[in-house]
Amino acid sequence: MNKLLGVFILVFLQSCSLLLAPNYKTVSAQIPPDTIALYDSSRSREIPIALYKSKSKFHSLVVISHGYNQNEGTPYLGYSFIANDLTKKGYYVVSIQHELLSDSLLPNHGVPQLVRRPFWERGADNIYFVIQEMKKRYPQLDDQHIILIGHSMGGDMTALFPQKYPGVVSKIITLDNRRMALPRTNNPKIYSLRSCDQVADTGVLPSEEEQHTFDITVIKLPETQHNNMCDNANNKQQKEMLKYINSFLND
Repeated sequence: MNKLLGVFILVFLQSCSLLLAPNYKTVSAQIPPDTIALYDSSRSREIPIALYKSKSKFHSLVVISHGYNQNEGTPYLGYSFIANDLTKKGYYVVSIQHELLSDSLLPNHGVPQLVRRPFWERGADNIYFVIQEMKKRYPQLDDQHIILIGHSMGGDMTALFPQKYPGVVSKIITLDNRRMALPRTNNPKIYSLRSCDQVADTGVLPSEEEQHTFDITVIKLPETQHNNMCDNANNKQQKEMLKYINSFLND
């Protein structure tokens, strides 16, 4: 009887874990984040965040924006390998949940730069609000060296941000943004890691001449696919991405 009861409990717990599992694979957090919901009253919008707080005296802020996930799950928790690595190096890291269940789905028809622009705009507004909120809550943060990291559509938001809010961030790093053109500028510094299986739209990436003129860094990852530029990556892929991300931050 006790054995049957134990089996029933095990099956029940496994079923619960499947129901609660996010679409993005999450790595066991070495530094568990604080998950809280901010509220932007000016837009009547809730903004869930995961905050990874460093114990170091060095307090630069890194803001991560996730790729599109059809308003499902918790994709903002799907970049823990980056967040944990940077937190151990002394950064405060905030990962933003840009999609809410009540949001409309991303349009699949029409010119992406037109029909998806409002989604990128909303994401840039989310990022700006979170940065201002972090500055108020944690005045010890270095607000002169704020870094943005964005994957896929989160990379499109990240690419748009310095054009909509100039002078706020010092560096942006995109992980395979494909639709929004990277800024052609020396400030902020621009870096981009590219997958081996997806191609950016025309004009998104700077030409070799533009890369030289504006000191923009674009690197292709020969063994990493677009959908693996998050916690889905294997150990080798994670190490390669972290190597480049850390070199960008130290540049």
